[in-house]
Amino acid sequence: MTYLHTAQGWVYLAVVLDLFSRKVIGWSIRKSLATELVSDALRQAIESRHPERGLLHHSDRGSQYTSDSYQKTLRTMGIVCSMSRRGNCYDNAVMERFFWSLKQEWTNHETFKDLGETRRSVFKYIETFYNPNRIHQTLGDKTPDQYEAAYHATAHAPACLEKQVA
Repeated sequence: MTYLHTAQGWVYLAVVLDLFSRKVIGWSIRKSLATELVSDALRQAIESRHPERGLLHHSDRGSQYTSDSYQKTLRTMGIVCSMSRRGNCYDNAVMERFFWSLKQEWTNHETFKDLGETRRSVFKYIETFYNPNRIHQTLGDKTPDQYEAAYHATAHAPACLEKQVA
C-alpha cells in the first residue's frame, strides 16, 4: 500500500501485481487504511485472473493483510499466504518500485483535488500507461501486456499445432 495526497487529506492505494509479468491485476483506492482497501484489490485480482488453488500471494505484514477476514479469503480461495520477513523491505522491492514509478513518473507528488480525481489519475496510469505502454528491463524491454501476450502465444502454440496435425 501507499498513500497519495489530496486537498482533502491522504488517500491510500493498494495494488495486486502479478510478479511474473509485473502487470497490475487489482487495485483499490480509499480514504481509509481499513482491511477493505486490500480486500477490494484482491477481489479485483481474483476476478480478473480466476487463479487455481495453490497460488502464492506475497504481502508485507501490515494489519490489513494479517486480518482474520483477509486471511479467510485467502484460505477460501486456496491461495497460499507469504509474508515479508520482519524489517526486510527488500522482500517487497517489486511493489515498492511500482509505487516509486507511480509517484515519480506520473503524479510527480502532485496534490489531487479529491478522492475521485486521484482515482481517475491512478486508473489512467495503470490502464493506459503502466500495463500497456511502460517497458520493463526485467521483461526484456516489453510492457506487462506484451510480455503476457508473448507468453500465451508461445505457451499455447504447441497444443494448437498438435490439434491441427491430428
